[in-house]
Amino acid sequence: MSTRGQEPLPSSTSLSVPTSDPSKSPSTSSSTTKQLPKLPIPPLKDSLQRYLRALEGLQDAKEHQRTKDVVRDFLESGEGDEWQKRLEEYASERDSYIEEFWYESYLSHSDSVVLSLNPFFVLSSDVNPRTEPQLSRASSLILSSLLFIHDLRNGLLKPDDVRGIPLDMSQYERLFGTCRVPTDRGCRMEVHSDSRHIAVVRRGQFYWFDCLDSKNRPLLTDREILNNLEAIVKDADKIPTHEVAQNSMGILTTESRKIWSSLRSNLINSNKLNASCLAVVESSLFVVCLDDAGPEDMAELCGNFLCGGYKLEAGVQVGTCTNRWYDKLQIIVCSNGEAGINFEHTGVDGHTVLRYAADVYTELVLLFAKTINPSTPSLFKAKLSPFAKQAKNPPSSSEPEEDVDTTPKKLEWRLTPDLRAGIRYAETRISDLICQNDSQALEFKGYGGAFIKRHGFSPDAFVQMAFQAAYYGLYGRVESTYEPAMTKAFLHGRTEAIRTVQPESVAFVKTFCSDHASMQEKVAALRKACKRHTQLTKECSQGLGQDRHLYAMYSLIQRDVMAYEAAHPTLSPRVSRSNGLPDTNGNGNGNGYGPTHGQVPGSTVPTEEAAKPHVPALFTDPGYNLLGTSVLSTSNCGNPALRLFGFGPVTPEGYGIGYIIKDEGISVCMSSKHLQTRRLLKTLQAYLLEVQKMLIHLWKEANERPEAFMDHTGIMRDARTGKAISMEEREEEEEKEEGDEMLGGFGFFDVGVQSEMAQARRRRPTIGKTLSIAEY
Repeated sequence: MSTRGQEPLPSSTSLSVPTSDPSKSPSTSSSTTKQLPKLPIPPLKDSLQRYLRALEGLQDAKEHQRTKDVVRDFLESGEGDEWQKRLEEYASERDSYIEEFWYESYLSHSDSVVLSLNPFFVLSSDVNPRTEPQLSRASSLILSSLLFIHDLRNGLLKPDDVRGIPLDMSQYERLFGTCRVPTDRGCRMEVHSDSRHIAVVRRGQFYWFDCLDSKNRPLLTDREILNNLEAIVKDADKIPTHEVAQNSMGILTTESRKIWSSLRSNLINSNKLNASCLAVVESSLFVVCLDDAGPEDMAELCGNFLCGGYKLEAGVQVGTCTNRWYDKLQIIVCSNGEAGINFEHTGVDGHTVLRYAADVYTELVLLFAKTINPSTPSLFKAKLSPFAKQAKNPPSSSEPEEDVDTTPKKLEWRLTPDLRAGIRYAETRISDLICQNDSQALEFKGYGGAFIKRHGFSPDAFVQMAFQAAYYGLYGRVESTYEPAMTKAFLHGRTEAIRTVQPESVAFVKTFCSDHASMQEKVAALRKACKRHTQLTKECSQGLGQDRHLYAMYSLIQRDVMAYEAAHPTLSPRVSRSNGLPDTNGNGNGNGYGPTHGQVPGSTVPTEEAAKPHVPALFTDPGYNLLGTSVLSTSNCGNPALRLFGFGPVTPEGYGIGYIIKDEGISVCMSSKHLQTRRLLKTLQAYLLEVQKMLIHLWKEANERPEAFMDHTGIMRDARTGKAISMEEREEEEEKEEGDEMLGGFGFFDVGVQSEMAQARRRRPTIGKTLSIAEY
């Protein structure tokens, strides 16, 4: 609800009543969205067959047989059919069977969202030469974003589609004016659907100004926005850098959700001014972060957009990590003009934010083209508001006067000692997280999607196999790998999990790293693995995967468990069926309940204990956690508007890999908790060059040119054209062929395959409670 009270907001902006349930937010999507089919629940037998296939390459024979036995029992006992029916009944009353569980998964996340949940985009270089790269580019990005919002809210945005198939547009309702709000028991989403202002943060100081009128028309030109930003920077830079961290309110959003919830309540209850300032930030369309530093290399660039920069001066934090608000969509612009987006991931997926980023970047290109050709059209249909100062036409008599104030204003917080202490310790905590993270990037220029397609491969499948080969070449084993497949062709669709590790991919990496396999055998294995991955991607895009299906079923079971435990709070601790000790939930998904529904004969367990809901062994089997622990969490977010894309690892022993496949290059951003990030990228680069050499060699073999011949007069001639060849041309051709043969000639992967190598076995501790985490 609005925070207006006896002490007014430092704003003339009317804040909307937030919608806590994202699925009930005001609709701005096209009419085609409502006509989309519902996400199908696959047949249980099909999902379990896919589940076993995904585990086949991750388990040894004994482990896999045990999982197969568990799956067979789940099917033959009737237990699976029972829960399948329950899920179908649940889904019959909802637009999507997974949506509610999806939000529960994200909003129940208790750790910091930094590095764990929020992804980032780095936009391609600015096409417009600017004398003031930061503020000029920021003003253009803000204006283009406002034009996008106008068209979105007025139903003028062209609907998304893939090859003519319409896609769900409901996620756009949660892109702007949306905030993740912490509570004592997780988080909630607030959607301020009539938000009309933006927040700007510089050196940890927050400012705001109105941008849109009541019909969502922009109130400012890019020149006026630039003037506002210049005034903000001038005021904020009066704060000495060594004092920034101690007053940076945004750094509280980097804390664990429970701590941030407590501090947020303290902030609201401390005084009405603090409550009003918080309401302005949380209800803004988005936050613009104007950094006072510019990254010097790609690693620093990725880190800056992922988690902020870390820099100490005289023991005081002066890095850009103090200049963020992670609970909202953030447009980040560095002092050198590098720009990008960090977004709160609960309500929107990468495809949705990518459409926004691409449209905004396209508009910037068109604005630059307009300086050359004034007749260049805009991508958007928005016009300047008649209430704007620069409006050429006054508002019509039918439009009531609007009270708008586009002058930038600073939010002044009145911090209590507890809040100051909270900011201090939050800075220590985010500094720890940043120091634990290692982000590196590879902008591979050897070839890209065009070369890959010319040789008959799907670019995405090709790159996925590159990750598999690079990891295997470095570590000598395969690990569970995740890639999202978009399911927005269905009502309220999100993603399905592509489990890249399949029997074909395992056979490929072992063949590729063998010193006995021929070049033809290695490429043949690669083709087979890529073909399987392409088919798997297609199935997942059609909603025919196993992860979401089984997770929804597991979530229904857990609801029964929690309901029972709430009704019987005095029951004894759960007992592990394996050793009689309290269950530590070491497999991450088990719950410690016994395998039978009723009382075991001769048992001393009380009757009410025996009546506990039974959790099927399928979900306590180690295979279920093994598949869900994504050591390689990957995502493809390709578009010419982006330079880099990335996110943090989802497990301490894993890598977060965001990649962009362009026609003539491949960009990869890789993050880990200080594993061998640089080395894995180098291994990936070596693999890409090695495969290129193989493909070119095999192509030449298949398309070998006839030998040149010498005619009866002693002149060397080309066998195909009959034209004379000079000695110089002949030598140049031979030198060129020699150069091709040496391309990427690094035999890193000729290491042989030894199935009994010690490092081929996973060394993963099983002690302690493993928490599930949302995938990208």
